Amino acid sequence: MTTIAIVSALHEELAAVLDLMPDEQQQVVGGRTFWRGHLQGHDVVAVLSGIGKVAAATTAAVLIERFGVQRIVFTGVAGGLAPGVNVGDVVVARHFLQHDMDASPIFPRHEVPGYGRSRFDADAMLTAQLVRASEQVMRELPSRLGAEVMRAFGLEAPRCHQGLLISGDRFVSTTAESLALRDALPDALAVEMEGAAFAQVCHDYGVPLAVVRTISDRADDAAHVDFPRFLREVASRYSGAVIDALLAQR
Repeated sequence: MTTIAIVSALHEELAAVLDLMPDEQQQVVGGRTFWRGHLQGHDVVAVLSGIGKVAAATTAAVLIERFGVQRIVFTGVAGGLAPGVNVGDVVVARHFLQHDMDASPIFPRHEVPGYGRSRFDADAMLTAQLVRASEQVMRELPSRLGAEVMRAFGLEAPRCHQGLLISGDRFVSTTAESLALRDALPDALAVEMEGAAFAQVCHDYGVPLAVVRTISDRADDAAHVDFPRFLREVASRYSGAVIDALLAQR
């Protein structure tokens, strides 16, 4: 049976997934706690990635080498960059890029040395399944979150976007940084800190990867002020519901 890794960057998101696993057992490797169990009839390993690209790459390698996972699904939050990518939307990645990779002038800006490329692809089939799951959850949001939460965060008609997700080892939270990224990478939908690292490791090992990110803010000076509440009442519920819907597909 295929073993699937479910990865989150933050505890609240992973907790929503663990609540769906009736028989998880803990195992500590490399200072990380991994939960092995079952969800919707699948063998599952759940883990926190850690924050940033190095922690993410280490986690990805351990999942593949130690636990033998054959597919990896990552769920987390991100800052919206592209126009129309709003708080409460989700972005399902089709491609990944490290926005802070710059070995110029030896290599072109953003190109990963030794690979001849700057962009790594998500797995097409797994990503298509993740899109279907995400769109299903988007349609069910009013009943899942309730009118009060929808109003509190201005979630009128959340959408599922697909495209480029960019990663870097800094938290983007100013308008100046956001505009600079949009200027350099105009097709980038959202920015976070782990996805591109997972994508590079999964490329090396030939392991399918799919990533969904909930937009928590616009990565600018108006970044959301009540992030803990958003994480607890919106993002974590998204994560649990999307993973459940994904693994329920046959």
